[in-house]
Amino acid sequence: MIEVKNLIKEFEGRVVLDDISANFQKGAVNMIIGKSGSGKSVFLKCLVGLIRPTSGEIRYGGRNFLAMKNREMKRLRRDMGMLFQGSALFDSKTVLENVMFPLDVFSRKNQRERRKRAEFCLERVNLLDAADLFPSEISGGMMKRVAIARAIALNPKYLFCDEPNSGLDPKTSQMIDELIQDITRDFNMTSLVVSHDMNSVMNIGDYILFLNEGIKEWEGSKEHIMDSDNDKLNDFVFASDLFKKIKEADAIITGNEANEENRKKLIQRMEEEAKDL
Repeated sequence: MIEVKNLIKEFEGRVVLDDISANFQKGAVNMIIGKSGSGKSVFLKCLVGLIRPTSGEIRYGGRNFLAMKNREMKRLRRDMGMLFQGSALFDSKTVLENVMFPLDVFSRKNQRERRKRAEFCLERVNLLDAADLFPSEISGGMMKRVAIARAIALNPKYLFCDEPNSGLDPKTSQMIDELIQDITRDFNMTSLVVSHDMNSVMNIGDYILFLNEGIKEWEGSKEHIMDSDNDKLNDFVFASDLFKKIKEADAIITGNEANEENRKKLIQRMEEEAKDL
């Protein structure tokens, strides 16, 4: 579990994150959503220690990350896996060597054990057959899967994903979503995903934090999004015509007092149509 308390970040007097508090649950996909410039990426960088907040607390398992000494902070970082927006693979290394990289740097296991762990991670993302290929020889979706394999190589407790579906087609995006969800549950990790892709939010978002101009505007589940009366959230979520139709259909069905099962079926059908766009 990750607890954030009264987090503030300023850059040269300009408040980018304004008194944000949130709890991110273990074994769940926690999503951070918002428009460009809303503070999502800054917030994520604060959580992993790439940017130091102006004030506030970030607690991992009850321990304040910001109050840790360097040695303790380094140990905690070994429990973190990071999936960067552009995958950030080494062009000169093979797929297997990319996945082995964090093991080579941080693990005390021998070469054979490190290779075995890397192969296990590649098998988990269904890419063991691509182990000897270079990043230039695989697709964008495969690169994301390699990056996920590398992110879980050290068996982290926390997985951070920055726009994991950026630049991918809808079908590949769905596959990456499901992979992140499966890995989160299989390894009982606390996963945080920064995204503006509403398909991803509706597919795998267990807990959703909506940032608007550096402020926590809303938090809740994907089911509660449909019933939200927050205007700023609705403007963001239902920006497309398709999602507006989903919202309208939900309101109509609820107004007619249709049973819950039929309501969910209609929403599910319209969401499935959205995936194919």
